[in-house]
Amino acid sequence: MRNTVSRPKIYLAGPMVFYPDPQKTFAAMKRICARHRLEGVAPIDNQVALQGAKPGKRLIRAIVKADIALMDRMDAGLFCLDGFRRAPDMDPGTAFEIGYMKAQSKPLAGWTEDGRSYPAKVADYFTRVFGEPLHHTPANNKGGTSGDRRDPDNILVHSTGCVQNGMMHIGIELNRGRVFAHRDWHVAFDAAASHLARLFYGKL
Repeated sequence: MRNTVSRPKIYLAGPMVFYPDPQKTFAAMKRICARHRLEGVAPIDNQVALQGAKPGKRLIRAIVKADIALMDRMDAGLFCLDGFRRAPDMDPGTAFEIGYMKAQSKPLAGWTEDGRSYPAKVADYFTRVFGEPLHHTPANNKGGTSGDRRDPDNILVHSTGCVQNGMMHIGIELNRGRVFAHRDWHVAFDAAASHLARLFYGKL
């Protein structure tokens, strides 16, 4: 239970930073966090000095350093695990941030609008985009042992029971977190924020 007066600061991570109007989405997230006595903090909050800078590697380096510095000051992280750019896998930048804050042993939580298992998402992607199905392979056979299907390139489709790559989903759970799913992101996000609040304040 948290004994300090200030509200826990929560890093809000996900592809929302790439939206045409990210401030609008982050504002809604911050309002939900506030209802749970949390202070939501967006990556763009630490990038004001970079606005208007010319695109390029120098700018990206500055953004990465700003995001890492911000995560260092946070008490917990709340992550979007939705697929990125119409693919089954999540935004790789957000995946990095999960790993970074996991290594700091900070409380984590996740949310997604798509509660299907990762293998189901991969199967749908290959059928929809390439018109090719997955094929079955004996479980625990030679090679990877964490799945029983392979994609058309013969790569194992893993992480059954997880909504994303297990390193992300289970990584969150190993830091006392949970991943919540609902077709309405507000509902899923609210549940994830509520979970973090319980970790800091106990049962509300």
